[in-house]
Amino acid sequence: MTAPPRIPAFISRCRAQLLGVSPWGWAMCAMALAHAVWMSWLQVDMHLGLGTFAYDVGLYDQGVWLLSRGEAPFVTLMGRNMLGDHASLILSFVVPFFWVVPGTATLLVIQAFVVAAGAIPLYLFARRVLHSGAMGFAAAFLWLANPAMNGSAMENFHPDSFLGLFIPLALYAAHAKKWRLFAVAVVLAVMVKEDVLLVMVPLGIYVAWKYDRKKGLMAAGLSIVVTILGMFVLMRSLIGVPTRNEWRIPFGGVSGFIKETFTNPIAVVKHIFSGDRPLYLYQMTAPFAGLFLLAPGMTLVAIPVILSNIVSTFWYQHSIQYHYSIVVVGPLVCATVLAISRLGDRFAKVAMVVTCLFTLTTSYLWGQHSLAQTPRGVLGAQAPVAVSARDIISTIPKDAVISVYDPLVTFLAHRKEVYFFPNPFRAVYYGVDTSLEGTRLPAADRVEYVVLPRSLNEQLQWDWSLVSADFEEIDSNTYWQMFRRKAN
Repeated sequence: MTAPPRIPAFISRCRAQLLGVSPWGWAMCAMALAHAVWMSWLQVDMHLGLGTFAYDVGLYDQGVWLLSRGEAPFVTLMGRNMLGDHASLILSFVVPFFWVVPGTATLLVIQAFVVAAGAIPLYLFARRVLHSGAMGFAAAFLWLANPAMNGSAMENFHPDSFLGLFIPLALYAAHAKKWRLFAVAVVLAVMVKEDVLLVMVPLGIYVAWKYDRKKGLMAAGLSIVVTILGMFVLMRSLIGVPTRNEWRIPFGGVSGFIKETFTNPIAVVKHIFSGDRPLYLYQMTAPFAGLFLLAPGMTLVAIPVILSNIVSTFWYQHSIQYHYSIVVVGPLVCATVLAISRLGDRFAKVAMVVTCLFTLTTSYLWGQHSLAQTPRGVLGAQAPVAVSARDIISTIPKDAVISVYDPLVTFLAHRKEVYFFPNPFRAVYYGVDTSLEGTRLPAADRVEYVVLPRSLNEQLQWDWSLVSADFEEIDSNTYWQMFRRKAN
């Protein structure tokens, strides 16, 4: 007796599930899709307008392109292996896209859609907790309009953005006790970056306390194991050290910070409240009207990342304009939803409306998107300087070794050797540490083409004056000049 066909049954199940989606569910999908398309347009237009750079999209463009061609991802834009810089194994899922449509724009569009997809598990979580599709839609809005989330989504490309989907997915799956989905979300999350344990350990502990002790502790334990393997096996084997970022920890690194905490806690407190750190904390919490504090368990999932960002000496980490904060927005949305559920039916709707108004207001005040009070100032695709740049670089041979002005590298990264000027003539942000800074790299003798703007700052003018005798101008326009190495 032959087994019944499975494909028709699968199609029937999918059809039944689609028919079961409520109008609020379809509205949420439409809102998320609109956000993804909007962000894609903003990002690609910014890219075409010379608003993307080697750090941090050009290096991923070159690295993923090399992987897609079966090559080791040694990124000449930064002088180290991409997977040694960060253990972002999640990028292996991006490689197939580069078989079809490689390029910086592909990375930016993927990021836009992944980030927008984070609205789906948050909608499902809120609908389940608050028993309302409308409230689920509102929770999705809290995510899509959040200024920190959108700041991260508009900051070139970073693998961290994938956590904007995986963390909410893990929280929803745990709450719904969909443990296979939870396992998938956890595995995907730990593949994003070596420091993901800062959110996965508290998430695992929360799941262990609230839903399933064994599965929660397994998730936390897995994140610790993957972090150790990522740093001390993968990264150390590729670049010689387990991390390059200990300098971001004040008072001389981890041991110095711990010692200072016990011997001079006042200095630590002063550091935490110095500079723009209080503003950062306010900007992270204000969109939720502080309601998440009524759900302290879920809020604690976000605390380690927020604390690490505040403690860091690297100011990008305590600014909502950069990618370091997107990981905690999802848990804060979930905490806000849980807090609202504790207010009772009488006040829940009012609380959600107020929170949405707070999010909308802060998105307008602090956002960088085109609808914000102060949009990010970038050129568009049709700006003359951008059009002329794309025109002049179009004739560079695909296999040539090149050194070009930083905003141009994201159009030329699909080659084994590409440098942003003044690299490799003078090393800048190159290598594992600062030992090469300011030196002439051996690759300088292999550079065949150089493309520079007519207007250079004093330092770059000096850099070019030292090597210009070896090159001849072969093309130029109002804004740009292209040079080729002279024949021997």
